[in-house]
Amino acid sequence: MQISILVGTMTGTAELVAGDVKKALEDKGHAVEILLMDNLKADVFQRPGAFLICTSTYGQGDVPDNARDFLADLQAAKPDLTGKLVGIIGLGDSTYQDTFNHGGQHFETILTELNATLVGERLQHNASGGSLPEEEGVAWALEWIEQVAPLAKAA
Repeated sequence: MQISILVGTMTGTAELVAGDVKKALEDKGHAVEILLMDNLKADVFQRPGAFLICTSTYGQGDVPDNARDFLADLQAAKPDLTGKLVGIIGLGDSTYQDTFNHGGQHFETILTELNATLVGERLQHNASGGSLPEEEGVAWALEWIEQVAPLAKAA
């Protein structure tokens, strides 16, 4: 299966997680490409296959700087994403209780509004939780792909 990992990051952690997830999914026989959100537009969802959003949270619960324009384009263009299979890996820190993991939540909200099929629950990694985001991301992605595969075949 073709999988596009769309990465929103400020410090590089989400990109590091995406790299480890890419390797794990490729080891399972999938074709995976990482795309930084810097210049992405809503039309990225015209690509074949499934999509993983891997994003951190920044500032006051915002998406990272490199994801702002992409999120705004999704909100403005409002493409119909019916049939698009999407998973979300959110990175955050619970010491910021009021905005914990809001970067991933912003994407979950807009993708739901655009009729994308969200597969699995959004991963909400906690930087203060003691686990490595790469390890948690890989474990989550391996479970996610098992849920995506039958849906992709049925489509």
